Amino acid sequence: MRPRPSRGEPRGGRASPQERLYGRGPVREALRARRRELFWLRIRKGSPAGELADLLEAARSAALPVEEVEPRLLEQGLPHGANAQGVVLGAGPLPDLLLEELLPAEEAPCTLVALDGVEDPQNVGAIARVAEAAGAHGLVLTRRKAPPLSAAVAKASAGAIEWLPVSRVANLPRALESLKRHGFWVFGADPQARDDVFRLPDRWLSPRRVLVLGAEGRGLRPGVVGALDHRLAIPLRGRVASLNVASAAAVLLFELERRDRLATSPGIPYK
Repeated sequence: MRPRPSRGEPRGGRASPQERLYGRGPVREALRARRRELFWLRIRKGSPAGELADLLEAARSAALPVEEVEPRLLEQGLPHGANAQGVVLGAGPLPDLLLEELLPAEEAPCTLVALDGVEDPQNVGAIARVAEAAGAHGLVLTRRKAPPLSAAVAKASAGAIEWLPVSRVANLPRALESLKRHGFWVFGADPQARDDVFRLPDRWLSPRRVLVLGAEGRGLRPGVVGALDHRLAIPLRGRVASLNVASAAAVLLFELERRDRLATSPGIPYK
């Protein structure tokens, strides 16, 4: 069975023609989402059948060949020290979409996450996991200064990247200006901002918004800052001066989600 067709085709920043996805979470989500071309499934010889039953059933549904191999063969081609958890999936790259393909119908609520210079696959994967869990509709990456959607990103995202649509843009400030023309408000994470995310005015609670996160240590580039509507800070009370970018993404996205729920609850008017 072929994977269902995607609206997008692989474009700039693509991963290798065939990825080796590893770990039960990423493999399970790739088999469920079916956004990639799938080739084969390998499992460690001697693995208890019950532990991998759902993966084996999903592979059969996709008409994938399944092979039991020795541990050393299973781990061939994987990063040094990778924990395959007894399973490796051969798959094609995830598709990149056009920016417009991330957008729902006019006026429909939509949250996007844009990354400015976040190059570490572990951070990109962790942010994708947070964004998908918070209900974001898509991830915007730049064609340069962003990693391919590799097996390392899939592993760090615990498979969430299989469900989260991704668009790559050549010029992030220009893309943000385009989104503003579609009714989006653009927020940027900035530890030096005067505005506290927990004191966000109700009038800023746009149902169509973009959260922009910069690289750790460098933050947002001036051109990106110039395209923002608002900069938001997370107030910190401890001795550590900053949060990891994925931790900051979690705080900001779930605080915006919490405020949405309050604003749309009975008896609390949306302002």
